[in-house]
Amino acid sequence: MAAEGTGTDFGGGSVGLVSGVAIIGVLALVVAGYLVREVLKADAGTPRMREVGRAVQEGAAAYLRRQFRTLAGFVVVIPFVLLLLPAEDTGARVGRSVFFVIGAVFSALVGFVGMSLATRANTRTAAAAMTHGERAAVRIAFRTGGVVGMFTVGLGLLGAAVVVLVFRDSAPQVLEGFGFGAALLAMFMRVGGGIFTKAADVGADLVGKVEQGIPEDDPRNAATIADNVGDNVGDCAGMAADLFESYAVTLVAALILGVSAFGERGLVFPLLIPAVGVVTAVIGIFAVSPRPRDRDGMAAINRGFFVSAVVSAIGSVVVAVTYLPGSVAELPGMAGSTQSGDPRVIAASAVLIGIALAAAIQILTGYFTATNRRPVRDIARASTTGPATNILAGIGVGLESAVYSALLISAAVFGAYLLGSGSVTMALFAVALAGTGLLTTVGVIISMDTFGPVSDNAQGIAEMSGDLDAAGAAILTSLDAVGNTTKAITKGIAIATAVLAATALFGSFTDTVSSALVDAGARAEDGRGLVGGLNIAYPDALVGMIIGASVVFLFSGLAINAVGRAAGRVVLEVRNQFRTRPGIMTGTELPDYGAVVDICTRDSLRELITPGTLAVLAPIAVGFGLGYPPLGAFLGGAIASGVLMAVFLANSGGAWDNAKKLVEDGNYGGKGSPVHAATVIGDTVGDPFKDTAGPSINPLLKVMNLVSLLIAPAVVKYSVGDDRNTALRVSLALAAVAVIAAAIVLSRRRGRTVDDDDPPVEHPTPRDPAAANA
Repeated sequence: MAAEGTGTDFGGGSVGLVSGVAIIGVLALVVAGYLVREVLKADAGTPRMREVGRAVQEGAAAYLRRQFRTLAGFVVVIPFVLLLLPAEDTGARVGRSVFFVIGAVFSALVGFVGMSLATRANTRTAAAAMTHGERAAVRIAFRTGGVVGMFTVGLGLLGAAVVVLVFRDSAPQVLEGFGFGAALLAMFMRVGGGIFTKAADVGADLVGKVEQGIPEDDPRNAATIADNVGDNVGDCAGMAADLFESYAVTLVAALILGVSAFGERGLVFPLLIPAVGVVTAVIGIFAVSPRPRDRDGMAAINRGFFVSAVVSAIGSVVVAVTYLPGSVAELPGMAGSTQSGDPRVIAASAVLIGIALAAAIQILTGYFTATNRRPVRDIARASTTGPATNILAGIGVGLESAVYSALLISAAVFGAYLLGSGSVTMALFAVALAGTGLLTTVGVIISMDTFGPVSDNAQGIAEMSGDLDAAGAAILTSLDAVGNTTKAITKGIAIATAVLAATALFGSFTDTVSSALVDAGARAEDGRGLVGGLNIAYPDALVGMIIGASVVFLFSGLAINAVGRAAGRVVLEVRNQFRTRPGIMTGTELPDYGAVVDICTRDSLRELITPGTLAVLAPIAVGFGLGYPPLGAFLGGAIASGVLMAVFLANSGGAWDNAKKLVEDGNYGGKGSPVHAATVIGDTVGDPFKDTAGPSINPLLKVMNLVSLLIAPAVVKYSVGDDRNTALRVSLALAAVAVIAAAIVLSRRRGRTVDDDDPPVEHPTPRDPAAANA
């Protein structure tokens, strides 16, 4: 938090630099506009491909409109709640509420732009693969993602820079609202989109592939349009909003701690590093162009990423050396500190740690999810003995990969922390700077993420249109497999940003609690002031940590169960259409695609409320019910379990999906074989893992951290000192618990696929693909 005397009164130089950052943010939006023109001028494909593409586009747009109407209530009500929470002054309180709305709108805008362009780029990618080859297809798909990347960095930088310019000393508190708005809306979009896409995907696979023996995107499958719509509302809109909030919240954490550590420079330097990232993102995006010697599209994407990372590293070091002073004594925030060392070295090293972490996760995740690596091949080999061994192998890969990813992230956090030894403030700021270093690659990372669903949709639309030739099919199949790997990589990097941001926000939380204790006149009245950290030797703090870890499990379970319920209804609908309309299988009658789209839309919008309620109210229940030390421990438990769970879910799901594609390429019997059926079942298990629950943990951690940060002064006020009010605290906690419980019960009651008194459901025997297509 910005405290008096930290020297945050801007001089003309700082105003000029931050204004320059805002201009760079605007220029990023200009680059996005250029990329949009390049994508849209490409050939949109055959008339039939355009027709299918329009159906996907209309379905995705309709879903987002209904989703935004559903979430509008939160965006309207929460700003008034924020007005009731303590702040330094009225201007900061009002600004926090206003920028909560702006953060939410920006997050929604990034998601909408990602979805809107992706639904237009999919047919263009398919047409490019069929007429111009792999290089042209990769170019269109990746530059579509580049638009989303430029919007993310542009809006994120612009929003943060405007807050700093307008609010100066109060900027950190206002930025809490900006980050909270972005994180909350992103979580809802990620959960809702994830439920939609995986309900359709699971239903399409189980009935189409396994029961009817027809290809994944066969137009006879009533769930195919919904499946392709889901790729856009989940993987494009949801993940784009998720990565935007990662960008915004990491900036928020860095700026909050930067004021305490570096004073005026602490509000400027964390903006300069992502500004470097804008330039390097442009370089990285344009560097992605397959070469004849490349094995596949992944080689070109890796090249673009690492070019961007290297240029970011060089640029960040230059900024640190030229902007920061050479002595800690010259930093107003460190006045009187015994800390020694060169701030330029500390800051540059922290940023480099973040960049190195992004590169390491890129390599590690690629190893565990790529089709040409041993883990995926082991899963495919395990499938020769049935779906049970396929699932066991996938779970094993996910669990193992989570450990290595967690160790990498922990090493980065600890390395950054060591840079500030002697000062907790400096150490936590170094952790936040590592997050900003990772953000310098976010433009390319988002391009990689959007590349996945665009390639997946391109293959599906081309197959549904019936215009796909053998050469084009081979290219699109390869790009789809590459897309699975890039999506897994971006999820790994997203959870890394969550941990770095959550660790930094945790430092802000302890600082806020300590300040509130001073204000309450009760600092360390029970020996448990939070300066220097938490003492989990106390039983109530340990209980808070356990609850924090359990919330991640409950959140994941709610998301996966929501997919299961919605997918069950999709399965019943698709089965019913095959049973009652025999003309569908013979090709004389079209299925009712809209019925499945409607099921997925209604169910996802209903189901997303429960996980979102848990994320917002769980910290309130713990904080007001148990006090501020258990609330801090709650955050620690959530971070620890969240990183492991998120990586496990994302990597196991990605590995299952690519093991299926490995078999579909002709290995172990190819399509239609028993091994293929086993991998399809494994893939359906992995779908909600990798595209619903796993990536949703990322915004969950940030939402819970920001809610805790916002309520911390009130929790302390009503826990200790003259304003202690046990009855009020307990009442608020019980109300929060009651709302969470009611939401869970209502979700399960309304979400039943089959009532207990309904007759047993007949499960059709899996059909031979050759017979199905005869």
